[in-house]
Amino acid sequence: MQRSFNTIGVIGKLNDPRVARTLTNVCAYLREQNYHVFVEQGSAQFVCNSADVNIGSVKQLGEECDVVIVLGGDGTFLAAARDIVASNIPLIGVNLGRLGFLVDISPDRLTQTLTQILSGNYTQEQRYLLRAKILRNEHVIHEETAVNEVAIHRWITPSMIEIVTKIDGVFLNSQRSDGLIIATPTGSTAYSLSAGGPILYPSLNALVLVPLNPHTLSNRPIVIHDSAEIEISFCQREQINALVTCDHVEIPDVLISDKILITKEPLPITILHPAGHDFFDILRSKLNWG
Repeated sequence: MQRSFNTIGVIGKLNDPRVARTLTNVCAYLREQNYHVFVEQGSAQFVCNSADVNIGSVKQLGEECDVVIVLGGDGTFLAAARDIVASNIPLIGVNLGRLGFLVDISPDRLTQTLTQILSGNYTQEQRYLLRAKILRNEHVIHEETAVNEVAIHRWITPSMIEIVTKIDGVFLNSQRSDGLIIATPTGSTAYSLSAGGPILYPSLNALVLVPLNPHTLSNRPIVIHDSAEIEISFCQREQINALVTCDHVEIPDVLISDKILITKEPLPITILHPAGHDFFDILRSKLNWG
């Protein structure tokens, strides 16, 4: 069943005046089509005639809107997705960045494409997120969500870190490396890909674990089911700090005595693509495949 859209949120790349023209044009177009428009408060400064639109926080957009349009690159989209996921409303991505695996609408055909999508002519897909919890003395001291990946890195040390991985409580392996990436299918075309991981089709119920520069070359990427609970711990003798990142959000000062638990978030994000959206076509375009 296709959705009905009346109130539309707009989020632009923060603190980037280059979004001003596109942001203003999108808001003007939506108002001309008699939609109620909510602009995220950090982006509203770049909108000409902002008196014609409502301004609110991302949380308000999630509460008030039927769909949110994100203007920027994949990083802007990732941040919006993490903030919006609990509201269970779909996202539309407009590519003002460089690569753009998630934001697939070109500014050159923006109004034509928005007209098609908002009239119900679109392809819908769901992408699941990860949740990482840092446990210290059996207490959760920090938790964060990630659309692309959770990555564990060595931090402020020239030495490799020694990582122990368990899947659903069962020992998988131990490794000395620069770190470990746990990526969703969405994130398989991001950091994971640059580290030698495989590309996963977006609808697969899978995760990929990719070691970063492992000391032993037999430590290779492994694909597991996304219902698994992944437990990461350290087996260093000397105390060093590690850095955990969830997409581009950093969790510093993770101790070797800490544990990291990673599970799938129960709610997915919903992305609306133009009709005829083709994942393989995007791969050929973005990765310059012949």
